[in-house]
Amino acid sequence: MHDHSQDNLSGAFAARAAADLVNTYANWSSTYDDEAMRLGYCLPFVITAWVARYAESLESKILDAGCGTGLTGPYLAALGYGDLHGLDFSPEMLERAGRRGVYRSLTRGELGKALDWQDATFDLILSAGVFTQGHAPASSFDELLRILKPGGYLTFTIRDITLETHEFDGALKAMLHQRRASLVEKSPPFRSFTTSNPDIAVNVMVLQKL
Repeated sequence: MHDHSQDNLSGAFAARAAADLVNTYANWSSTYDDEAMRLGYCLPFVITAWVARYAESLESKILDAGCGTGLTGPYLAALGYGDLHGLDFSPEMLERAGRRGVYRSLTRGELGKALDWQDATFDLILSAGVFTQGHAPASSFDELLRILKPGGYLTFTIRDITLETHEFDGALKAMLHQRRASLVEKSPPFRSFTTSNPDIAVNVMVLQKL
């Protein structure tokens, strides 16, 4: 029997418009978790180490931006974080995230567009696997910083080839130059998948809002 895991992953990377991604994840939502595990996808779990490093209070209000099916949520809850909120553009993925029973709220919204929260709402925002080929644009950072509290942290994975593009490199340098945020940490590149796709590498970056 053909394993569709790589087909769905390739389809997600090949998307060139938001509507394409919405359709891709709507069709993928029912098998996403099983296929991600077969591929050895580790980012939703690895990101929790950086959250724990920078969200010192267990009462921190945390947004999982691009939460998908909510793979990260239960592990943050196991670490003691209780004020968890999720954002994703796929209603099908959000429905599955809701089944995990750890998010206080789940909101449908698209990174790169206006988000439905007031300024300075969250203590920490995490995003795992979202800043990659064919996904959220660099303009997403503007809204994420807006809804982050001063002194709060934006913790995200970013694919190495994405980070090297003019769009993302320019956006990040502009934020730092304008002193809207400071770069607290940038990890060495590491594999997104433990058992497949050895060429897909990411960095974790941590920005602190000034």
